[in-house]
Amino acid sequence: MIITKTKLKEVVIVEPKVFGDHRGWFSETYSKSIFADHDINIEFVQDNQSFSATKGTLRGLHYQLDPKAQTKLVRCTKGSIFDVAVDIRKGSPTYGEWFGIELSAENKKQLLVPKGFAHGFMTLTNDVEVQYKVDEVYSPEHDRGILWNDPAIGVEWPMDVKPVLSAKDESAPLLKDADNNFVSGE
Repeated sequence: MIITKTKLKEVVIVEPKVFGDHRGWFSETYSKSIFADHDINIEFVQDNQSFSATKGTLRGLHYQLDPKAQTKLVRCTKGSIFDVAVDIRKGSPTYGEWFGIELSAENKKQLLVPKGFAHGFMTLTNDVEVQYKVDEVYSPEHDRGILWNDPAIGVEWPMDVKPVLSAKDESAPLLKDADNNFVSGE
């Protein structure tokens, strides 16, 4: 398993090793000990899966407030997505900055999105399945979002089309107006 830091140093790319032969392939997608070797100590408590039927579906930008904030380990197991993490920790030197990467069933890459970061993705194909581990259960009263196209963040989504959005995501606030209790420790 290869773990690579991104420009947002807390957000990392996880690339599992894939072992294949004439029968197919095998991959270890998570290892607590390998994560610990990279000073990533997380106790995942729930696995989630989503399905998006239509190319151009956008989910996000989502997060949960403390004390129910979530770290997510995201992977795409069918189709492909453009996955995004946004630093929303007030006082952070990278506050409001984003990182995006293509995750696909083919490349098997994963993105670790820590607490204090908003998360979202856009489907690049039809019939997409996304799975992610979280270290805190879903809490509707702590669930929040930021508008996917907030110009202050400037995410460069890969498709120049009007995305398929939920009503909640379509009416999410801008980062400057969002309910946010994250503060950087730096």
